[in-house]
Amino acid sequence: MLSGVCDRLASALWGTRAQPSAVAQRCLHMLVSRPSTDKSERTRKPPCAFDPALLEFLVCPLSKKLLRYEASTNELINEELGIAYPIIDGIPNMIPQAARMTHQNKKQEEMEQH
Repeated sequence: MLSGVCDRLASALWGTRAQPSAVAQRCLHMLVSRPSTDKSERTRKPPCAFDPALLEFLVCPLSKKLLRYEASTNELINEELGIAYPIIDGIPNMIPQAARMTHQNKKQEEMEQH
């Protein structure tokens, strides 16, 4: 999406004599130095790792409680609610609809029903 905006901006700027703004210059630079969009090259790159230092600032959007990083599943876990937020390319997806229920929460519900 961003590349489409940059493409339109670049074609508009190249057709005028106006000095491009700083944002426009960055977009133009990205256009020129953009890496290849060949899928084989993209798949060779290792995924970005999550920085655990972010745990100081990140809280669950539902409970506002601190989260725990689980490296084996690459998720941020809310122990209290029993939900896990996925981390994709090093970026936590903190949208509640993207979270999954953990097994711990299911066990608690079963115990409460009996």
